[in-house]
Amino acid sequence: MDNIKKIEEISKLIRYYILSSTTEATSGHPTSSLSAVELMATLMFTGIFRYKIEDPDYLNNDRLIFSKGHATPLYYALWAVAGGINPSELQSFRKFNSPLEGHPTSNFKFADAATGSLGQGLGVGVGLALNAKYIDKLPYKTYVLIGDGETEEGSIWESVNIASHYKLNNLVAVLDVNRLEEVGTTVLEWDLQTYKARFESFGWHTIVVEDGHNIEQVVAAYSDATKVEDKPVIIIAKTVKGKGVKHWENQIGWHAKVLKPDELEKAIPELGKIDFNLTGEVAHAEEVSIETKQEGSFNWTNYSENAVIAPRQAYGNALAALAEKYPNMVVLDAALKNSTHAKTFAEKYPDRYFEMFIAEQNMVSTAQGLSRVKKIPFISTFAAFFTRAFDQIRMSQYFDSNIKFVGSHVGTSIGMDGPSQMGLEDIAMFRSIQNCAILYPSDAVSMERAVYLAAETQGNVYIRSTRPEVPILYSSEETFKVGGSKIVRESVYDSLTVVGAGVTVHEAIKAYDVLRQKNIVIRVVDLFSIKPIDYATLNKCIRETKAILVVEDHYAEGGITEAIRTELANVKTKIFSLSINKTPRSGKPEELLDYEEISAKHIAAKVTEILNMF
Repeated sequence: MDNIKKIEEISKLIRYYILSSTTEATSGHPTSSLSAVELMATLMFTGIFRYKIEDPDYLNNDRLIFSKGHATPLYYALWAVAGGINPSELQSFRKFNSPLEGHPTSNFKFADAATGSLGQGLGVGVGLALNAKYIDKLPYKTYVLIGDGETEEGSIWESVNIASHYKLNNLVAVLDVNRLEEVGTTVLEWDLQTYKARFESFGWHTIVVEDGHNIEQVVAAYSDATKVEDKPVIIIAKTVKGKGVKHWENQIGWHAKVLKPDELEKAIPELGKIDFNLTGEVAHAEEVSIETKQEGSFNWTNYSENAVIAPRQAYGNALAALAEKYPNMVVLDAALKNSTHAKTFAEKYPDRYFEMFIAEQNMVSTAQGLSRVKKIPFISTFAAFFTRAFDQIRMSQYFDSNIKFVGSHVGTSIGMDGPSQMGLEDIAMFRSIQNCAILYPSDAVSMERAVYLAAETQGNVYIRSTRPEVPILYSSEETFKVGGSKIVRESVYDSLTVVGAGVTVHEAIKAYDVLRQKNIVIRVVDLFSIKPIDYATLNKCIRETKAILVVEDHYAEGGITEAIRTELANVKTKIFSLSINKTPRSGKPEELLDYEEISAKHIAAKVTEILNMF
């Protein structure tokens, strides 16, 4: 059987698997899967795609991402034909406890990304391709299947732009132009030339396939793609949604609809004679090795006890100090490295720093790709700007990502830039992400420890980075932990506990000094770890003082107070709060802290007010 004929026969079998698995599941997206069958079968089974089926984590496997994540019936069918899973497993599609979920997650051993929220898979592919070309210097290629409707997402164009900038000729996108989306047609329908012009304007090499179901044309396209040396490649292929089922083909209204059992019986003969014993051979990945990177030593930065330094500056110092210990550390920034201080690392380790420019969504997706190949990506921008990438952050939790998010310029304490630049929702956002630690250092020493802990922690971590310069609170011997806090002022006479984090710790210490002059003694806690939270210390404070006052440079909704109240929900205590409750404006940091009533004088007044209740 010649190669073309075999792909034709494999395509029939894959279409059968798509239809039967979705009928059994009573849900899924068969029409979106059917349109890309020849595109993907040709890729996998003609020697183009190279992979060790027996070792999905092999470092030099080619990567295949379905950015149009709803096409999992096709995705899983491909791996069944390849011998990665037993075809009988396809009947468990979308069933509880099956790894064959409705959209890809890390539960499926061959998946390289969690997709399904459209427009993100190409960014993950950028991360995988960056790793191959610039970090591990491996010959594997990354292939990304994109739906034409996805190109209406801005995040796609962020990825297209950065892939061109880094000349990722090891990245091949396949655009499935089937013309239809859920409620009608796409913007461009089958206008292949406009797609071509748009991608070329971004610096991509484009290959147009007039018939994406013609295997000879598809083979020729992949062959051409291998010859490109200095650009990312996109294959733009015209396809028919629902291909193979006559009453579905190019028809609006069938998205996410499946055949009933009796309809399936009638549709199967339309596919032609099916060889159920047919298997597809995947070319073996090239055997390679890379030099094992040994952990080096590091020294903590020796900050003077009298120093006044911004935690954001300490972030940059910490990255540079820890780089040798963590040779897989990679740093990304969104055109703010001078402000976030990621520049300190970039200047010392330029081969491990990647500028992502003003494109936060792509930065997060790229970090997810780097995380997939065991890198430790630290990514930084203003905390406020992570909000526009929340969907990418949300999706990262479904692929066991190991991303270290660093949000600078948090709270009203940033000063004159005004509310558009203030991170005031970031704690709430990251608190909602499963298994994501949140650390909020209050000085340079604790920032350096936070970076170290983030690198040591497997899983997502968010570090909240303060802009203003603040005094050093801790000695260089001080230790910190995820889930820990520090009591910075304490005595047996403490009447009330004030819990701060970041800049409000310093305001609480000032309030402590003011109150001492009035013979009022308070306990001050630096809540270094917001998630997980230090229940033991908080519970100790409840037993030993009358109440807790939480002071935070963040909106009340979803912030530190709510985190504490949730943790102490079953403990009888009074918890009071000072937080951001007015729309901020431009001004000096001290003016804004005072305006929002979280400054030292307002803390002291609130403590007095609370104690008068007892």
